[in-house]
Amino acid sequence: MVVRRDPGEWYLGGTLPAFQGPPPYGWVQRIDPESLEPIARSPDLPCGEHVWCGAILAHANGSIFSVNGSYLHRLDPDDLSVIVERRLPVDRSHNGLLVLMDGSLITKDLRLEGQGGTTLSRLTSDSLELMGEPFVLPEGSMGRIAADVSLAGVESVYVPGTEHIWRIGVTGEGWKLDDWRPRYREADGSQGLAWDTCLSGGFCWLHDCGDIEPVRAIHGTEPNGRWSVPPDLSWRQPAPWRGPQRLIRINLSDGKDACEVAPFGTAGGGIIAPPVHVPLYHMAVAWDSINGGLSGLDETTLRPLWQLPIRPTMQPVIFPESGEMVINDFTDLGRDDLVVIDLAEGRIVDRVDTGSKVANGMFLSPGEGRSVFYCSTLTCARVTWV
Repeated sequence: MVVRRDPGEWYLGGTLPAFQGPPPYGWVQRIDPESLEPIARSPDLPCGEHVWCGAILAHANGSIFSVNGSYLHRLDPDDLSVIVERRLPVDRSHNGLLVLMDGSLITKDLRLEGQGGTTLSRLTSDSLELMGEPFVLPEGSMGRIAADVSLAGVESVYVPGTEHIWRIGVTGEGWKLDDWRPRYREADGSQGLAWDTCLSGGFCWLHDCGDIEPVRAIHGTEPNGRWSVPPDLSWRQPAPWRGPQRLIRINLSDGKDACEVAPFGTAGGGIIAPPVHVPLYHMAVAWDSINGGLSGLDETTLRPLWQLPIRPTMQPVIFPESGEMVINDFTDLGRDDLVVIDLAEGRIVDRVDTGSKVANGMFLSPGEGRSVFYCSTLTCARVTWV
């Protein structure tokens, strides 16, 4: 993904996708936003030999932070040299990186069903020292974490588990597991696990059906994503469950107030990204990556307002002023396009070929003006439109 620090300062982070052969490593580049050429590059960052996308962020203390595999690094923003390197308590891939109000960092390891409880770690932003004991969730967790502050001023982290969505209060005294823990899935194999949650409009929005076959393969081996001979890692394989892709909405004040809809109704749905809620348009947007289909739904009734026959996989970007959404469409020609969608009308305004032949669940990032940074396994691009 790409993040901005100060105006004109853009950073691109990733992992060498070495599923076999020489060990993988993480890396961060400071890039020219026009040419995408690197201005500075970090050294190869240890990741415990785990192949996963990790995360980067720009901190208010000026540093760039990168979590990759089982390591967290604090980097100098100018030359991207390593200021602090920390091996995390759990030797697995870590998924997501958050900054809390006090500047501390939270990350967690990634575990699928049957792999035990996920561990959340909280670290200082200067020396990357652990702040108290890590917290072990009662379930595994695949999706990235999200944070929010309640009206009472309590800061909480939301974790999508294998059956429940968990809310954990974070204070100076440590972790506090909240009574809000709605179940979104029964462990009967009919539906897959949730990826990230979207916290918006007083609700938690999520997709299920996310632990598709390549995800199960990557996180079912040790180190994660490493083989002498890799298996088939295509996300286009049939889903390992019979259920359709669902959009689920849960009230943040009352976890029992939850509803769901299967916008497409096609068996064996699957995704590798969370949905999005657009308050200005009173709309949620969901999709099915395996079978194809993108739908805008009324935020109250969850009734479909429009549908498009495209195949998105990525976290989208919303431009509320113009009412446009940018997301990818992996075409039947094996080409990963970016499309601009008019949210009110459910209409494709424009599309562009990114040059990528591989689609995955990476983050699109808004650039300066009306532009977007695109990152996939083998391609980075910057797209601007008028």
